[in-house]
Amino acid sequence: MRLDLRGIRCPLSWAKAKLHIEELPRGAELELILDDPKGARDIPRAAEAEGYAVLDVEQHATEWRIVIHK
Repeated sequence: MRLDLRGIRCPLSWAKAKLHIEELPRGAELELILDDPKGARDIPRAAEAEGYAVLDVEQHATEWRIVIHK
């Protein structure tokens, strides 16, 4: 599943991502696309604190792609 969070600032971006993660079945992945540097830094930390695995964090110019495994 892919979630576009461009234009949404942290912590609201993490709240939206967390809602989507919770709806996913165990073993699924959520791909996040965001443009907030604070979110790119904080979302992986928050996901790991919740017990999810962060599989990938990539920066492309001013956007980030984060893949979280439930």
